[in-house]
Amino acid sequence: MNVIDFQNVSKSYPIYDSPSDRLKELLTLNHATYHRDFWALRDVSFQVKRGETFCIIGENGSGKSTMLQIVAGILQATSGVARTNGRVAALLELGSGFNPEFTGKENVYLNAAILGLSTKEIDSRYQDIESFAEIGEFIHQPVKTYSSGMTVRLAFSVAIHVDPDVLLVDEALAVGDIYFRQRCMRKVHELRKKGVTILFVSHAIGDVKAIGDRTMWLDGGVVREIGETEAVVSKYLAYMVEKDSRFLELGKHPEQSGPATAAPEIVRSIPNVDHRHGDGRAEVIGIAVTNENGVPVHLIAPGSKVVVRISVQAKQAVLNPNIGFMLRNHLGVDFAGTNTLREGHQLGELWPGDIVTVDFHLALPELYPGSFSFSPAIADGNLSHYKMCDWIDNALTLQMGHGEGQIYGYLHLPCRVEVNSRLSAEVANER
Repeated sequence: MNVIDFQNVSKSYPIYDSPSDRLKELLTLNHATYHRDFWALRDVSFQVKRGETFCIIGENGSGKSTMLQIVAGILQATSGVARTNGRVAALLELGSGFNPEFTGKENVYLNAAILGLSTKEIDSRYQDIESFAEIGEFIHQPVKTYSSGMTVRLAFSVAIHVDPDVLLVDEALAVGDIYFRQRCMRKVHELRKKGVTILFVSHAIGDVKAIGDRTMWLDGGVVREIGETEAVVSKYLAYMVEKDSRFLELGKHPEQSGPATAAPEIVRSIPNVDHRHGDGRAEVIGIAVTNENGVPVHLIAPGSKVVVRISVQAKQAVLNPNIGFMLRNHLGVDFAGTNTLREGHQLGELWPGDIVTVDFHLALPELYPGSFSFSPAIADGNLSHYKMCDWIDNALTLQMGHGEGQIYGYLHLPCRVEVNSRLSAEVANER
């Protein structure tokens, strides 16, 4: 039985050049047109069976969120037929459905009631919801005081405890910390075993491959591919690698494309800070991953060469500076790491105000497609005894593209194959 059925669904939004154009159109009772149509979805058709985990991938702006909002009943399709059967629990935009003035507890009861649960049913599940969210006494504080991570913790906890027939997850887990994301993914696997239908939107390709029965690739509001997850993901990643290659080629010919966006010698950008610790005597002021020409990369290809560039600044004297980074996979596992001392490079002393930039030139192995984060750090001391000055968890995350061959496990080891080589040599000697 199909729980979700989309037949030639399209969705358009009117785009006005100015607010006055909207007013003009209203005054003419829509007889005159002062807008242009933006089609977020065009003729999208697919079906999802009961108990199936259906993943949606695609670039930002491809129409994924619009489609989930139609499934949830938040938006109406401009044309076509969209049917959803059963109770839908949606984890869409961060905090959507929460009243910021209400406490967490009040929002739990409000959201559960909207989904059709009685007060008695909510009472019986409230303790489980609170325990899973793990936000402590903040459950009694207004939601407007919550961090983004606390908001998604509570929203996800509510969504999974209302016995949904259909669970919609739209990249909301990306703002959660690694510990909570792992708990959420385990819960998603539990719901799959119970027969809950799941629509999962994510840029974390590793998660998609881990849970997806089927996957759809949206591109500019149009379905590019739909089918078995491994096949669709492979085509999507190959397309992204090709697109990134075209971007890098343009960077090599500035006379054709304008100035190249090469990283400066000193990097002053930190895209993300999940957690930061250290004594503060020196701090990481920037991190970037570039190709060998210094152009920032947005997708890393297996077997390619990249440069991890880290800039640090001393606040106090650091007599034995050691700069490095840790590479983690999408599950938060420390995958690999190195530092200047490990590579046999002794940095000079740093004094207040000094800035130093270190480039780590890496030849990447063939890794499985997934997201990998870089956590830069600077310490004072040697490899055995040191004091951490600054460490930033998951400062930069990049997606690993898909190589030519299949990756079994986490990485492909360099390997040379010989068939019956010893036997052939022995027979030849006997003859």
